[in-house]
Amino acid sequence: MQRFNFDVDVIDCEWGAGADLELLKQKLQADRSHSVKAVCVVHNETSTGVTNDIGAVRRILDAAHHPALLLVDGVSSIGAIDFRMDDWKVDVALTGSQKALSLPTGLGIVCASPKALEAAKHSKSTRVFFDWGDYLKFYKAGSYWPYTPSSQMLYGLRASLDMILNEEGLDNVIARHCRLAEATRQAVRAWGLTLCTKKPEWKSDTVTAVVVPSWIDSNEIVKIAYKKYNLSLGVGLNKIAGKVFRIGHLGNVNELQLLGALAGVELALMEVGYPVTLGSGVAAAQAHLAKQTPLIKSRM
Repeated sequence: MQRFNFDVDVIDCEWGAGADLELLKQKLQADRSHSVKAVCVVHNETSTGVTNDIGAVRRILDAAHHPALLLVDGVSSIGAIDFRMDDWKVDVALTGSQKALSLPTGLGIVCASPKALEAAKHSKSTRVFFDWGDYLKFYKAGSYWPYTPSSQMLYGLRASLDMILNEEGLDNVIARHCRLAEATRQAVRAWGLTLCTKKPEWKSDTVTAVVVPSWIDSNEIVKIAYKKYNLSLGVGLNKIAGKVFRIGHLGNVNELQLLGALAGVELALMEVGYPVTLGSGVAAAQAHLAKQTPLIKSRM
């Protein structure tokens, strides 16, 4: 946004912390002239494993009687974590094909409210790539696209949505992500490690960021896991590079896949010299999963 010369007020927070809602509340209440045109929030931060409360952001906007648009980055949340565009009056939400939808990269998916579409009509900012007006013009003329789309990605999207909405059911998909995420967190506790997430209410159900002791380079864990066990983990980014590794558990992932990944993490931890008891995290995750009931209608 700053590249477009927008006046951006960035509310910084500690890595591993969620959005500072109290500071947001203060800023919106103080903005009597309504100079703030949009509030932009990341729903789920993949680098730290933090989920923000979008419903709370909406309540703050409403309580302040502020007309700002609510823009949400749902790249690693939509399709895995509860997201309510209408209930929370989100004006713009976006996600990508490569996360919870379990597709290759290539699709950027954007949803806009009537309020956002109306605001776009009066906006004078430069459009470099994506202009809703072009899409709506072609749609009303009887064509869906102002250019040639990637048809194979759209077929994949249709198959993915069919799996989510019809085979498993969205509520069950969200419950599965919650179930697998808690199993992962139980494993982390059994290893004697901690989460990057600073408070329980911020914990993510799609990715778990694990903090390692200062004498361990987390990048080595990631390298060993990939080279020796064909397991892909995420590295720590920016300020937490070398301090954190990330376990993704979103998209088309089931219990046995997760348990296998946790076993691979244990082996990698052992090889970097961390005093892990092999099987401890797997057993903790199994104990949690044994208490849960998978709900896939088509298989019951």
